[in-house]
Amino acid sequence: SNKPLMVIHHLEDCQYCQALKKAFAESEEIQEMAQNNFIMLNLMHETTDKNLSPDGQYVPRIMFIDPSLTVRADITGRYSNRLYTYEPQDIPFLLENMKKALRLIQTEL
Repeated sequence: SNKPLMVIHHLEDCQYCQALKKAFAESEEIQEMAQNNFIMLNLMHETTDKNLSPDGQYVPRIMFIDPSLTVRADITGRYSNRLYTYEPQDIPFLLENMKKALRLIQTEL
């Protein structure tokens, strides 16, 4: 499909995951982009796959993966100690990263 894959790692009993999930659901622009421009994968359990936890196993984390199945290390969140984490107040930053993922896919294919 030549769409970027957006992998969301979260756990049901994680208060931070639930807060991010709520903010994610409330953003109409993110919802529209998620439905139309991305392949979405929700992982509700931790994985032992090192490719899906390049900087550790923590939740929530959101990673963008291109069609070559490469985790985009150039699309990260705001935190240097948890590269792929986002908090509810980071929704505008996440939206910009989603747009960046789409731009990179279009220019690299």
